[in-house]
Amino acid sequence: MAPLQLLTYTTLFPNAERPNHGIFVENRLRDLLRSGQAESVVLAPVPFFPSANPCFGEWGRHAKVPRSEARAGLIVHHPRFPVIPKVGMSLAPWLLYQASARALGRMLAQGRRFDLIDAHYFYPDGIAAVWLGQRFGLPVVVTARGSDVTQLPNYPIPRRLLRQAIQEADGLIAVSAALRTALVGLGADPTKVEVLRNGVDTTLFRPIDRNAARSELGLSRPTLISVGLLVERKGHHRVIEAMRLLPDHELLILGEGGERARLQGLIDRHGLGDRVRLLGSRPHAELPLFYSAADALVLASSREGWANVLLEAMACGTPVVASPIPGNPEVVRGPEAGVIAPENSPDGIAAGVRTLFAAPRDRLATRAYAERFGWAATTEGQLALFRRVLGGASTSAATPADAARVLV
Repeated sequence: MAPLQLLTYTTLFPNAERPNHGIFVENRLRDLLRSGQAESVVLAPVPFFPSANPCFGEWGRHAKVPRSEARAGLIVHHPRFPVIPKVGMSLAPWLLYQASARALGRMLAQGRRFDLIDAHYFYPDGIAAVWLGQRFGLPVVVTARGSDVTQLPNYPIPRRLLRQAIQEADGLIAVSAALRTALVGLGADPTKVEVLRNGVDTTLFRPIDRNAARSELGLSRPTLISVGLLVERKGHHRVIEAMRLLPDHELLILGEGGERARLQGLIDRHGLGDRVRLLGSRPHAELPLFYSAADALVLASSREGWANVLLEAMACGTPVVASPIPGNPEVVRGPEAGVIAPENSPDGIAAGVRTLFAAPRDRLATRAYAERFGWAATTEGQLALFRRVLGGASTSAATPADAARVLV
């Protein structure tokens, strides 16, 4: 059987400037491709910005992203789309679609053929993907990953567009049962939604010598680690506040983002500088060192689809304390995995940490728990869904002639 020819479509994908951005999408795709039953080209648009001057921060980094790049054998294209302040949320799907249609049209005009569009994150990416599928005669499968179907539907225009795209997509994937419920609440046919959780690479994320790791990082106290973008929803501020209630512990925070100055101010204001360190963003391959050195990962986020950091830590033998939000209890299902905090507050996080430390987990058992969450089942589920969609698709594959009409 010939491999499926996929167009992976998402704004959440790593690039040369932001190597950790959307890495969970890349990880799922790479495992799918390792099956030998699918091949893919990635279309990962980035916001347009005219200057790469470092003084523009993240916007300047967008300007430095190459138009195309190769990532370990994957060809990734980065067309630009405009982002308009204030009204951008409502216009984003249309602007994204216009830029993507031109890029996809060029690929098709050059003879590239695709069987299906595999889109990630529903708004605006999934909306634009459905329109691309209709324009080029390609079936579309969209994966919901979190706030795209839990928060954005609170806005009238995104909600209307989401409901329409959910009806028109050929297949739907949710990375957790909680997100499946959200999709059904937006009008999805329950039989149309597959729950395919994220997995963990247990080869990369594995226990390393704990004493050596702690020595390398200069750790002497019971150690907590919080990993993720420095943005409000990740809840690093709650973990810092909890440290006032955990005087014998130290905390490492890995990540970068717009909240860094605020978090550093919080650390300074509470006099925690000797016990809390902001270590910035680290390459994915370095994370096992930090996970292995820590006694527990703490995730205090206010919303998640499927939090990859939980399984990454467990695969390194490190149990977790996770906020009691939808999705997290699906990951932390056994005592060897860790605990769900009683509430997502500094007091609740501190209570969860005390509970975990009162009954230390066997790190080998924690690792064994994570090994149950490899990528194999997700890959098999994707392939089955894609083939089912293609077997029932009424749309015809896009042709060079279709592409030529877009380019004129």
